[in-house]
Amino acid sequence: MQFDIKATDNKSNARAGTMKTAHGDIQTPIFMPVGTAGTVKGVHQRELENDINADIILGNTYHLYLRPNMDIMEKAGGLHKFMNWDRPILTDSGGYQVYSLAGTNKIKEEGVKFKSHIDGSKHFFAPETSMDIQRTIGADIFMAFDECTPYPCDYRYAKRSMHMTHRWLERCLTHLEKTPPKYGFDQTFMPIVQGSTYTDLRKQSAEYIAGVNAEANAIGGLSVGEPAEEMYAMTDTVCAILPKDKPRYLMGVGTPINILENIALGIDMFDCVMPTRNARNGMLFTAYGSINIKNLKWADDFSPIDEMAITYVDTTYSKAYLRHLFKANEYLGKQIASIHNLGFYLWLTREARKHIIAGDFTTWKNKMVKQMDNRL
Repeated sequence: MQFDIKATDNKSNARAGTMKTAHGDIQTPIFMPVGTAGTVKGVHQRELENDINADIILGNTYHLYLRPNMDIMEKAGGLHKFMNWDRPILTDSGGYQVYSLAGTNKIKEEGVKFKSHIDGSKHFFAPETSMDIQRTIGADIFMAFDECTPYPCDYRYAKRSMHMTHRWLERCLTHLEKTPPKYGFDQTFMPIVQGSTYTDLRKQSAEYIAGVNAEANAIGGLSVGEPAEEMYAMTDTVCAILPKDKPRYLMGVGTPINILENIALGIDMFDCVMPTRNARNGMLFTAYGSINIKNLKWADDFSPIDEMAITYVDTTYSKAYLRHLFKANEYLGKQIASIHNLGFYLWLTREARKHIIAGDFTTWKNKMVKQMDNRL
């Protein structure tokens, strides 16, 4: 993987770059739609490619391990071929499920025992297991196995967890030396900075991760319930330490405003289920604020969902029509809303890139943050 920085902002730490992978280039800053089980929920690959024009999507190690399972994945030739997607893919490591399945897992130095959310069957993930699974999935970018701590988190627990994450990282690296990629192309490995919302721990972890000298680095354990100000403070602390010439990925973030503020701090890559999850519940994002399309006020509003929408997704549906689909419980409503929200997120990061290159990012960002902080 090669990362070239094209431009930087003179009033913030925002930068515009290009990541080159075996399955194509990724223009940063970038938002990555989440395709948990080999699909971005409710959105066809054709729509991801043509309507939304996603540079890269995500797959989920835990979910793909359980279904369809790695025997089928390997027979298919990896996730790209299995889902008929020839652009880049990033996979998480399963570490977030350690956090999200609290109560059904048991974390030890060796790894994590957990029960399947599907049938209750028992499984075990070690750092080595996660590496093997991600090699079999064949993502262009894949993650170290880590523990995502909850918020709030006791300092002693956060410190103990951080050090275990670092030890797990060393095991990942050792195992990767023995297991080359399976499908004839290189994979980029990302270690993950942890440390909860404790500045000293974040500094320690960032310094440790920077010392690994990986091709790209990630920041985990944020956007798990902490106030936005704490998220920004931790991101700022970590970005000051991580190498400036390598991509930085802030995992699981977030709202459109979160994304712009973290771009200003030096983040290049984002993912979040929010645009599709909120879309399925009738919540739409626009450049002028959010819309609850189920509200009665849209029943006879025949204007486009967003006057600017045509610039980021090829849709001409009215608010009235989309509200009708939701009230009638038609699946098409959730599909249109999902495409709209993903299109908006991709438009937002691409506009940020344009303004970084143009030299007026901070002025534009401040205007957009104010505009988007509205309920329409």
